[in-house]
This record gives sequence, structure tokens and C-alpha cells, in this order.
Amino acid sequence: MRTKFDEQLEELHTKLIEMGMLIEEGIEKVSTSIILHDERQANMAIEIERLVDEKERTIEALCLKLLLQQQPVAHDLRVISSALKMITDMERIGDQIEDIAELSILLLESSFIEKLEFLPKMAETASKMVRGSIDAFVNNDKSHAEAIIKMDDEVDGFFIEIKKKIISLIQKGSADGEDAIDFLMVAKYYERIADHAVNIAEWVLFSITGEHKK
Repeated sequence: MRTKFDEQLEELHTKLIEMGMLIEEGIEKVSTSIILHDERQANMAIEIERLVDEKERTIEALCLKLLLQQQPVAHDLRVISSALKMITDMERIGDQIEDIAELSILLLESSFIEKLEFLPKMAETASKMVRGSIDAFVNNDKSHAEAIIKMDDEVDGFFIEIKKKIISLIQKGSADGEDAIDFLMVAKYYERIADHAVNIAEWVLFSITGEHKK
């Protein structure tokens, strides 16, 4: 019985990794779309969001199957319940990828991105946080989860710098107001992606320790 459970748990880990890889790919494509003014990349990111939704439903079904058939207790129960919470945050990241993609299509003709050097760094860090939080879950790694949570300060710092830059450019009259607002929204969505990665890391800690700070 335990062997069967372990096999299903390994399947859960695999599907979570696959979902995380989709999210990473989505972040990469929307970032490329913004930087290179590439509408095709934006449309591909929107399609990835659909795949993320499908993966969420598949993982949810597997978790419910584990709960009903295996009736896990203690640590095993925390692992499965944490996975259910994690995929909710991951699905929301998918939604935010789609939001960024839609904005990037509106910004295809804008050269404003050239003045926002922190935006690609922000996207890259947010993506690393998502990947790291899932790795921490799969590897049952408490210290890695804690490190991901600390990385949120870095993303927050990027957002502050981007906001300052946008305000400065508007004040100097060297930025289109509508583009400036759209780019601020893009930065805000990346910040939210990082926040969701923190949520995932906090559920990883719960699965390991049985304590959740919220």
C-alpha cells in the first residue's frame, strides 16, 4: 500500500514540476514579447496560460484521488493539502502571465521598455522564485523555501526602482503617459508573481513543519 502511495506522490511531484516549467516558459515568452516587441511570443504565452489551467485540474484530481483512496495522515496529509494550495497560486501566476501578455501586445510600438533596465531583472528573479519554491517542495528542503521567501525583497526593490524611473520620465515629459501606466502594471504583475512564489514557499514550510505563518 505504501509503495503505491509513494508512486502516486512521485507522480504528483512530476506534474508540479511540469506545471512550474510551463510557468517559467510563460514568463520567458512575455518578457521576450515586451523587450523585442514580439506579438507571436505574447500569443504563445497566452496559450501557455491555458495549459497551466489544464495542469491545475489534473493535479487537483490526483490530490483528491490520493486523499480519498490513501487517506493519508500527518506529514503525508500536509504534503497533499499543501500541493492543493500551491496549484492555486500557480494558476494565478498563469493568469498574471496572460495579463502581461495582453499588455505587451498593446505596447508593441512603444520604445519605453528601453528605459526600464530593471524590468527584465525583475522577471528573471520572479521566475527563479517560482522554480525554486517548487524545487523546495519536491526536495522537502526547508532552507531553500526560506531562501525563496527572502528573495521577495529583491523583487520589491526592482519594483520601487521601476516606479521611480517611470515617475521621473513622466515629470520630464519624456514618456507617454498611457505607456507609462501600462509598464507600471507590467511591473506590478511581476511583483504579484513573486508574491505567489512566496505563498508557495510558505506552503512548502507548512508541509515540512506543520506550521504556517499566516
